[in-house]
Amino acid sequence: MIYRQTLATALLLAVMGTPAVAQTAAKKPAAAAAAAAAKPAAGGDLVSQAQFDLILKERMGQGQPDSPELRAALRDELTNRELFLRAAKAKGMDRDATMKTQMQVASESILIRAYIGDFLGANPVGDDVLKKEYETIKAGLGDKEYRARHILVEKKEDADALIKQLQGGAKFDDLAKANSKDPGSKDNGGELDWAVPSNYVKPFADAMVALQKGKYTPTPVQSPFGYHIILLEDVRDAKVPSFDEVKPQLSQRLQGQVVEKHLAELRATPRDFGRIAAQ
Repeated sequence: MIYRQTLATALLLAVMGTPAVAQTAAKKPAAAAAAAAAKPAAGGDLVSQAQFDLILKERMGQGQPDSPELRAALRDELTNRELFLRAAKAKGMDRDATMKTQMQVASESILIRAYIGDFLGANPVGDDVLKKEYETIKAGLGDKEYRARHILVEKKEDADALIKQLQGGAKFDDLAKANSKDPGSKDNGGELDWAVPSNYVKPFADAMVALQKGKYTPTPVQSPFGYHIILLEDVRDAKVPSFDEVKPQLSQRLQGQVVEKHLAELRATPRDFGRIAAQ
């Protein structure tokens, strides 16, 4: 392997302490709200109106148009879910310790995602920040792409011996298939796809860009992976994707950084979340 690891930042799911139960005086309104939410929808079926309205809103948010067909299918789906749920509870599965833990984890994950979504809504990453990041990455990529082949071996003397065979007329791809230790390119005669120099470790990239087309390195190139013999096959102008093409990925990456920073702040300043929730 000769590629640098690509930086990818994902949104964090942090495990936060469970808030303490609110004061006793607040229990009655909460219980009343829960009872209202569980009230069956009009028609006396097994589906609560609150649940039906919530799922319907989600489906419409995903692009499904409201229609009698959608409502009928959704009501049927939720009825089936309720029947399975009642059957599970009848067997006492909801009282199993492992199942309780799984349900708690699922519930907390929903709450955490909602919190992160709310935090990002209050701390958005603007287009100006995204464009600045895009220009920084674009500048680092350079304006040329290179297509090369290489043979990777463990010892310098093995690389020296292969260079002598090339000088004697041996074919580069044949030697790569027979000797290279790079599983990603060996079977293709050492061929690497089009790439910008920054995709490779520095010693490899520096040696590659110094070559003329059709030439190979006259001495082995050492990298953390071993010793390389590099053949430069072609060079072309880099094809950099437009800002709009990569904007979703940039947004996700920078949002991840925002969440990581916020999590670091939470870790640095521990708070009594239970006390706060009870106030």
